[in-house]
Amino acid sequence: MKIQVSKKGPTFSRIVAGCMNWGEWGANLTVSQTQKLIEDCLNIEVTTFDHADIYGHYTTEELFGNALKNQSALRQKMQLITKCGIKLVTPNRPDNGIKSYDLDKNYILRSVEKSLKNLETDYIDLLLVHRPSPLMNPEEIISAFSKLKEDGKVLHFGVSNFTPSQFEMLNAFIPLVTNQIKISPLHLEPFEDGTLDQCITKQISPMGYSTLEGGKFFAKELDQSVLRINGIVVELSEKYNASLDQILMSWILKHPSRILPIIGSTKINRIQSAVEALKVDITNEEWFMIWEASKGEEVA
Repeated sequence: MKIQVSKKGPTFSRIVAGCMNWGEWGANLTVSQTQKLIEDCLNIEVTTFDHADIYGHYTTEELFGNALKNQSALRQKMQLITKCGIKLVTPNRPDNGIKSYDLDKNYILRSVEKSLKNLETDYIDLLLVHRPSPLMNPEEIISAFSKLKEDGKVLHFGVSNFTPSQFEMLNAFIPLVTNQIKISPLHLEPFEDGTLDQCITKQISPMGYSTLEGGKFFAKELDQSVLRINGIVVELSEKYNASLDQILMSWILKHPSRILPIIGSTKINRIQSAVEALKVDITNEEWFMIWEASKGEEVA
């Protein structure tokens, strides 16, 4: 299933493959394994891949790019997202003294040039500001974005982890097509702080990461909120003949803002399961049963 993220934005697969754990920060895939996972995703119509320059201490984009180098025709079948703005302390960036943010024009331009080289591509479908900086100057960001757009190096722009007011500030200078946010049945803030309301108002689809909370729902030791949620989810999985993760995913997918879940697994069966969750449509009352279980109390 494809979805246009905003009126003038890109068209992405509704389920997005998150690449953060493909390299050093997770599965440490080889180039051949990476190529196979890319091909497997494309075969189930997961065509959008989410990166950030910092993933794998600045190495995961290159891993992905090396896989594309071996099979360059794959690039035309996919959409690439990447992010910039976070400076990590790592031997791969010896000049970074502390973890910080940099959203100056020249830093953004240099970051994108590195991402283009690492990803073995001449354009990025969507560039996101990874985190809002207290020092961010919209004029610097927009100057960089305008240059990248003019040169054909980035097609669309968005943000990640922005509050509604921060989004409004930057969107006043240049149209943003999405806000990538943490969202799950255990992280309800976007439903209540105006973030998803703003997405609906702006007619943009948010992207959601940590939708399954990094496996907290399937851990050996579960806290009380997870136990309450899982009690409901087990009942619904039997009703809908669906797996637990599919019920949790259907809860995310039901929201009218049309959230695009980012699946961070390197297991194709887990990504396939998320795709199949698109067929599961829980009722409004069932959605609120999970909400209530998360809160530990009924709605007011």
